[in-house]
Amino acid sequence: MTSVQYRLALMGALVVAALVVLVPTFVPRPPTWWPWQEPVKLGLDLQGGTHLLYQVDIDQAIENTLERQRQDLERELHDAQVGAVTVDREGRTLEIRLANKDKRQQAADLVKERFPGLTTAGARAAEGVDLAYTLAEKDVQRLQDNVVEQALKIIRNRIDQFGVAEATVQAQGSDEIVVQLPGIQDPQRAKELIGRTAQLEFKLLAQGPQAGTVEHPGPGVQVLYGKGERGGRTAYLVERRTLMTGDAITDASVRPGSVTEGMAVDFQLDARGAKLFGDITTKNVGRNLAIILDDTVESAPVIREPITGGRGQITGRFDVAEAQDLANVLRNGALPAPLKLIEERTVGPSLGQDSIHRGVLSFVVGSVLVVLFMLGYYRGGGAIADGALVLNVLFLVAIFAVGGFTLTLPGIAGIVLTVGMAVDANVLILERIREELRLGKSVRAAIEAGYQRAWDAIRDSNVTTFACGVILFQFGTGPVRGFAVTLCVGILTSLLTGVFGTRIVYDLLTQRRRLTTVSV
Repeated sequence: MTSVQYRLALMGALVVAALVVLVPTFVPRPPTWWPWQEPVKLGLDLQGGTHLLYQVDIDQAIENTLERQRQDLERELHDAQVGAVTVDREGRTLEIRLANKDKRQQAADLVKERFPGLTTAGARAAEGVDLAYTLAEKDVQRLQDNVVEQALKIIRNRIDQFGVAEATVQAQGSDEIVVQLPGIQDPQRAKELIGRTAQLEFKLLAQGPQAGTVEHPGPGVQVLYGKGERGGRTAYLVERRTLMTGDAITDASVRPGSVTEGMAVDFQLDARGAKLFGDITTKNVGRNLAIILDDTVESAPVIREPITGGRGQITGRFDVAEAQDLANVLRNGALPAPLKLIEERTVGPSLGQDSIHRGVLSFVVGSVLVVLFMLGYYRGGGAIADGALVLNVLFLVAIFAVGGFTLTLPGIAGIVLTVGMAVDANVLILERIREELRLGKSVRAAIEAGYQRAWDAIRDSNVTTFACGVILFQFGTGPVRGFAVTLCVGILTSLLTGVFGTRIVYDLLTQRRRLTTVSV
């Protein structure tokens, strides 16, 4: 086979592959034996659905980290037998007060050894503060950098298990997250699942005279509420000290509970959590252990015996959906910071269909005008360029299907722009061929020179346009990114069809017969 035949076979194989890939897009239910089953994904503006914009409360994430450090620090100091000690948080400062002032150096050494992320903030002896610490600047910066990334990962996991196909979850700016849920017209449950902090805590119910009352809780006691009988609320007096948090949970599942308790959520702890939970239940047999989710007491069972197997259960009169959502958020972890919903839009399917209709209409009108112009001005050469244009659109949409890219309304605008730009290379080539023919060169020599001399201009213009598309994708968001993806992919396919594809046609024409003229 000659070089032309090899190139023709390659182009034919690409066309067949593109047609195979696009069948599921135009045929709703292709046969099960068909080699490709995934259609082109449609964006929210075309398919309809829900658009949510969240802001991550980074300041709250820092406060949550400090609170966990406070609890861990207080527990470590108690375990180290430093004596009576209290650790309070004042803003972003942890203040340690010691009953035995002689233990100050021992406490300082313990903090230095076990809490390297804390740095000295200066003591205030006049107020009874023996040691004061705050987060190191590098740790604050690291926390700010990681909190959005952690929230993105957790939200993606929650959405995936929620069952929304083709959902989009991406960062926007320094502290915002965009969530797009195609096909979801009632977003309330999704919003509750996404925004749920899912901070699970285990605390003891306060008991005895020191517990106080709901109106006047005792020192170290807080009032929390939980579900009561017949949908009411029950007040609980709970010790402020957190014994364990939900970050030790490795798995959670739903199972039927009793008739009165509804569905239950079983959870599995890691090795550290299992040991800690075992110690807690061993030391507090006969007391009520409050299981608290986002400051709501889900249940407060009595500890009948030590629980050392690393397993536990949460009951709270859940229905099936509530239990599944709770198990979901426990499996994927708590959000590192609360989310604030700052924008919500719902796009109806009728609006999406109207967008598709208008987008297709603009594409058809633009394509017809380009085709007619090329036929009228360049005649036979224009017909070859129009054929390359058809293949260009075919390859472009096929790449969207294979790459899993989402086609949006701005993406359709990018396709329309690509149609106009796709013939640009052929215009340069055909004009160069005209010039060479005027100079008296043969048809074959004119075609060879036309492609060779036009290539530098074609390369430079497409490289600069591609670079612009990359920049738009890197710094743009939402619709701008959709347009940028279409622009960049369209440049690659237009080079493939407009330069490589049309050259095959001209080489076939000049190889099979000796041409004395060519229609350009």
